[in-house]
Amino acid sequence: GQVLYSIAEETERGTSVGNIAKDLGIDAPTLSARKFRMITSSSKQYFNINASTGTLTVNEPIDREQLCELKSACLLNYELVLENPLELYRMEFKVLDINDNSPSFPLSEYHINVPEFLSPGARFTLPNARDLDEGTNSVQNYTLSPDEHFHLEMQTRGDGSKYPELVLKKALDREQQATHRLVLTAKDGGDPPKSGDVPVIVTVLDTNDNAPEFEHSVYRANILENSPSGTLVVEVHATDLDEGPNGEVRYSFSNTTSADLQQMFSIHPHTGEVTVNGILAVQRPLLEMLIEARDNGAFGMSSTAKLLVEITDVNNHGPEITITSLSSPIPEDAAPGTVIALLSVMDKDPGENGKVTCQIPDNLPFQLKPSLESYYSLVTSGLLDRELISEYNITITATDLGSPPITTQKTLWVHISDVNDNPPVFNNDTFDVFVEENNPLGAFLYQVSASDPDMGENGRISYMLRNSTVAGSAMTSLLSVSLANGSIYAKCAFDFEQLRNFHFQVEAKDNGSPALSAAITVNFYISDQNDNAPAILYPTSQNGSIAVEVLPRLADENYLVTKIVADDEDNAENAWLSYHLAHSSDSTLFRLAPHSGELRTKRSMRSTDFLKHKVVVVVRDHGDPPLSSTVTVGILLADTLPQALPDFDDSGKPPPLLNATNIYLIVSLACVSCIFAVFLLFLAIVRL
Repeated sequence: GQVLYSIAEETERGTSVGNIAKDLGIDAPTLSARKFRMITSSSKQYFNINASTGTLTVNEPIDREQLCELKSACLLNYELVLENPLELYRMEFKVLDINDNSPSFPLSEYHINVPEFLSPGARFTLPNARDLDEGTNSVQNYTLSPDEHFHLEMQTRGDGSKYPELVLKKALDREQQATHRLVLTAKDGGDPPKSGDVPVIVTVLDTNDNAPEFEHSVYRANILENSPSGTLVVEVHATDLDEGPNGEVRYSFSNTTSADLQQMFSIHPHTGEVTVNGILAVQRPLLEMLIEARDNGAFGMSSTAKLLVEITDVNNHGPEITITSLSSPIPEDAAPGTVIALLSVMDKDPGENGKVTCQIPDNLPFQLKPSLESYYSLVTSGLLDRELISEYNITITATDLGSPPITTQKTLWVHISDVNDNPPVFNNDTFDVFVEENNPLGAFLYQVSASDPDMGENGRISYMLRNSTVAGSAMTSLLSVSLANGSIYAKCAFDFEQLRNFHFQVEAKDNGSPALSAAITVNFYISDQNDNAPAILYPTSQNGSIAVEVLPRLADENYLVTKIVADDEDNAENAWLSYHLAHSSDSTLFRLAPHSGELRTKRSMRSTDFLKHKVVVVVRDHGDPPLSSTVTVGILLADTLPQALPDFDDSGKPPPLLNATNIYLIVSLACVSCIFAVFLLFLAIVRL
């Protein structure tokens, strides 16, 4: 489906290139019937096909240089289209170059001005010739017409291309010959070769043949880094033996001197004074510049001298502290040597002025350790305790070794995170709690409190009772403790007479992981209330009867009749008893000791005294309010104990004359007498 033909450029019209039918295997007589046609993107139809034979011939001569210009490969693409059936074939024509172009120069002649003072070996660039042909048909070499002062040398550029140079091989003398006419010939490599010539006219100029000369080939100067603008660095001087403009010298920096140095320094064109022009922003201590002295001749000659300026460093840069990494917060249980931060310390000054020492305050549990060059590591040097210090303000001080030294400081804030390293702590070792008996259920009794310096969950405390028993009962049946605040509440009413004191332990536990705890002993004291009346122990009565004491009829004054014995289950003042005589059948006969309860006679007994006496004794405690009990004592005046004790319901005095029974009897007797009298009167009346 594709065929390639090669054809030399400028091939004459009608020249056969090949047989397309044969080359593509197509029956030539069918080309017309199949409506063949050639398609190309070229503006000209360079080829024809014979419809009957299939012969491919040149229709138009091809100029390779016009068609492809400077391309190394020149190709023409055609497409052959056939119908019935539709077929497409590609044809490619490679146009071969022939040596049909001679080398030519851009200008008709070239002029070169050469000063007479130039020494042999001076070089001058000559123009290149152009040949539109390619390969060996292009320019291959140059020749120069013979001359005793000049010869031709070929030079190679960096890309491999060659160019001719005119080399002075013998010194010129304008007075002997002012103009030299040379012919430069360029030849290609075709067969036969073609060439092109161009005249080269060399004019010898009569110029100053003495270049300015410096007094010194090397000038040295020393200035401070912070020298202000306008400071004189050095004054250079060059002389030129020529006269007039050829001897006038102008100074400038050579083009080889870097642009930044030319901005830092300036040179006076006439005096040669080199001064500071701006800020000496350099990082190297020695600056090298080339100063050029050029005369004012038509073709000025120049010479150069080297200027070496030594910059004396001034400590004008402070250290720069850069924090490259920082770990904050850090746990308070971090081990000594833990790296907290990495920082770099730089100083732009060279030498001693750029050497830096770095330190932090001594009273901190941190230290700086040198790491890589100009790097430091901030590490822990001691144990940390967040409860004592929760954050550190670390001031890093960097000082260079300049004179005077410059100091830079940078502050780091390092926060300490909490670790559960503190158990709860109670304010006291023990707590004493006093509670009155008969308290209501759920009554608030006391609040224990513990503190934990840790933070968050590590410092949140929960309270609970430790398992214990009191009098056979579980502690939890008596008391309850608030989990949140340690408040102790009663779950029962306490009775001093049954339980006077006990102790238990409250545990405080934080919510850290692992949890820490502490316990405290609480001594619980139940205080008494006056809730018990005195109990009469003696004398006692049985079945509701009155206790009876026998007193001799002839007892003397202050005779001990009996002693009232009582007890109170309460305590202290509630159990302090006093005895009082509430009632006595004869107030002149008996007296009662208020503290001992002894019942004694006030006087000696008389024969006229009643045989039976009754006294009522009140026993009262000192509570608030006080409680009391009473006892009734019957006293029988007898020398011996009777077999049967009398009834002490009355007071022992003679019964009153007009008591209820006597009045009843009197009324009854009066009624009977009246009836009898009426009956007698009735009989009397009847009888009469």
